[in-house]
Amino acid sequence: MSKQRFGIDIDGTVTCPSTFIPYLNKSFQKNLTLDDITDYDLVPFLDTTEEKLNEWMERYEPIIYSEAPLANGALEVINSWKDKYELYYISARGRHLYEITEKWFQQHGVHYHHIELIGSHNKIEAVKKYGIDIFFEDKYDNACDIAEQCLIPVILFDTPYNRGPLPKGVIRVYNWHEAKQQVEKLLTTTS
Repeated sequence: MSKQRFGIDIDGTVTCPSTFIPYLNKSFQKNLTLDDITDYDLVPFLDTTEEKLNEWMERYEPIIYSEAPLANGALEVINSWKDKYELYYISARGRHLYEITEKWFQQHGVHYHHIELIGSHNKIEAVKKYGIDIFFEDKYDNACDIAEQCLIPVILFDTPYNRGPLPKGVIRVYNWHEAKQQVEKLLTTTS
C-alpha cells in the first residue's frame, strides 16, 4: 500500500503565525499583536498601499524566512510522521526563495520529501498534481477552496485572520498535537 501524502503549507502553519509581526511593527512604526491581525490582507493594518507592502515583502522576505521560528509542536509532530507519510510542502513563497527555504528546513531539522514554492496562493493545481491526501493550511480561503475543489480533508490552523464558517472537509485545530489527533481520526475512518 502506498503511503498517504500530506500537503503542508509553510508560513503560519509550520512557522509561527506571528513571525512577520515584529518586522512589520519596526518598519511601519506599529504596535500590532497577532490578535490585531483579523484579516489575511495586511494593508489596512499598516496604513500603507499594496505596492509599498509588496516592496517591503520583497526586501524582507529572505530575512524573515531564514529567521522564522517554528510553530509550537510542529517539529515533533512532523518528524513523527516522516517514515509513515510523504511530506510535501506547498507554499505561496516565490521560487527564488527555494534555497533559503530548504536551508531553514535543514537548520531546524524539519523532515521533508518535497518542497514546492508556487509563487501564488492558488494551490489547487499543485494539490492535484501531487495527489495530496490531507492538506494543512492557515489561509482561510485556501483551506475552503482546497477542501471543496480537491475533495480532501484540510486541517486549518486557527489564527485571528482565518475565523470564518467552515465548509465540510475543513477541520479547525489550535496546535500541531490536535492536528495529529485529527489525522489519526481521519485515517482510521477511511482505511
